[in-house]
Amino acid sequence: MADDYPKFPDQEELEKEIGEYLSKKYGYRIKVVSPMATAQPKESADMAKKSGGVEKIRFDMKPEELEAYLDQFVIRQDEAKAVLATKISTHYNRIRFQRRRSRYGVENPVGRIKNNILLIGPTGVGKTYLVKLIAQKIGVPFVKGDATKFSETGYVGGDVEDLVRELVVEADDDIELAEYGIIYVDEVDKIASSNHYIGPDVSRTGVQRALLKPMEETDVDLKVPHDPVSQIQAIEQYRKTGKREKRTVNTRNILFIMSGAFNGLAAIAKKRMQKQGIGFGAQIQSREDDTKYLRHAKAEDLIEYGFESEFVGRLPVVAVLEPLEVEDLYQILKNVRNPIIQGKKEDFRSYGIDIKFEDDALRLLAEKAFEEKTGARGLVSVIEKVLLSFEKRLPSSGIQQLVVGRQVVLTPEEELARLFENPDDPRTLEAYDRALEEERLALQEQVAQQKKKFIESYPWVFSPDRVDLVLDYHLKTGFPIDGIFDEVILMHNQVRVFEADFYEKHGFKISFDEEAISEIIKGALDRETTATAICVEISNDFDYGFKLISDRSGQRRFVLPKEAVVHHGTYLDELIRENYRQYPLSPSEMKTEV
Repeated sequence: MADDYPKFPDQEELEKEIGEYLSKKYGYRIKVVSPMATAQPKESADMAKKSGGVEKIRFDMKPEELEAYLDQFVIRQDEAKAVLATKISTHYNRIRFQRRRSRYGVENPVGRIKNNILLIGPTGVGKTYLVKLIAQKIGVPFVKGDATKFSETGYVGGDVEDLVRELVVEADDDIELAEYGIIYVDEVDKIASSNHYIGPDVSRTGVQRALLKPMEETDVDLKVPHDPVSQIQAIEQYRKTGKREKRTVNTRNILFIMSGAFNGLAAIAKKRMQKQGIGFGAQIQSREDDTKYLRHAKAEDLIEYGFESEFVGRLPVVAVLEPLEVEDLYQILKNVRNPIIQGKKEDFRSYGIDIKFEDDALRLLAEKAFEEKTGARGLVSVIEKVLLSFEKRLPSSGIQQLVVGRQVVLTPEEELARLFENPDDPRTLEAYDRALEEERLALQEQVAQQKKKFIESYPWVFSPDRVDLVLDYHLKTGFPIDGIFDEVILMHNQVRVFEADFYEKHGFKISFDEEAISEIIKGALDRETTATAICVEISNDFDYGFKLISDRSGQRRFVLPKEAVVHHGTYLDELIRENYRQYPLSPSEMKTEV
């Protein structure tokens, strides 16, 4: 039952959480250090560090929750997303359940079959991307290997157990965390034998057999002759302790996911189905037909394809990914979370250039990428060909805006020359404004749920104009929406803390109105500084000016509008003059002034 409740944090975790809370509440970077803290022995401190990773794993992820997360990033592939989300969530929930049972002395059942998964689909449809997203969301280390790079132990090539050792590296030497990781093996169709035992087939079937034990359960020794790092670590451990410690990784809970294109498997499945009288009747003529037959592929088809029956038996879950069509590639480019367009925007933003893509250009790029026949990978190569000259020459030009329209895709060199001839062309500026507004509208629809969460939790912080400020800053920088919302909360608190500090220091009660706070936050974001720094900068003469006003009128409370932030010097001067008009000098004071 213990796993149903959050683990009580230790002293270091408490200090960190309290420090983060106080920083967000009061606006300063605060570090809490308990006077009760005592130095830990180095070895025990290292052990504590290396065992904390498991606590961050999302063992309780629900299938629909994980599928909804994948839907935000991956276009189409509904069947594959559903299978992966369901079976991987079940894998980790079952581990959680077994961890609970073990506390009551219940041993893990013998012969338990893991939810190892086989992904079938052409290149560039998102197989690796899906698995990486899942590993990141759940919080487990992820390692990818190419099946063609490994061979059976004893042959030239890498050892398949090296993948398990790489998990430990990815887990920052936390063995316990590594034992819950995900190993992804691509191009697995290339280790299928061609049903004769000459040439490379011995190695191919050997790799299959070498994968059998890790896919089920085995202990992998971290110290191996071909790894000098592990040898040095073993020597260092022996020097410190005088003992030969055997460090191993158990693969019982490591999830293996295999993938490949499996060219020819559809034909095998079709042949079997026609013999059984359940075929579709037509010859395979398109990629859609391939997908149709692949969905009906069985273990016997994989065995005929060239896999050992034991190997197929350790992959009980199969998911088929569909080839991407032009519309799919277009939707990938339209998705605000897709790494292709966002990555290209980051390339240009690193030079201070804001790049926008018109809808016609995105569709044309999708059409050109489809002709490459490499799925989503074709999008990257097509975009690079179009924008390479712009990326080379614009950083030296002073031009800070670029709109990629249909003509840029068709004739990039001519459009680049035209841009240099007339960078301030009104049509270009109008196109930029139009593209910016379209992108903003699309963003509003896609981040509606994130906005709702923050508005409901912090209604006094997020007025409509401040939400717009968050969206505008995201469009300008590409920084994560959630991160910007958090930063705005922190800055809002910094303003309120500054107001309180100003009262304690000078005796004047000041409060910035909502427009003024928005202006402070906007300035802090644009200049990549704190709201506190902006407040200090604009308030240099406030105490002196407020004293002059207070001496005449007795006023000790001031509500500061946006003007006090934008033109703080002019605002203060005008405020003093207005005060003197309302409370003019008496004759005796005028004599004193003279």
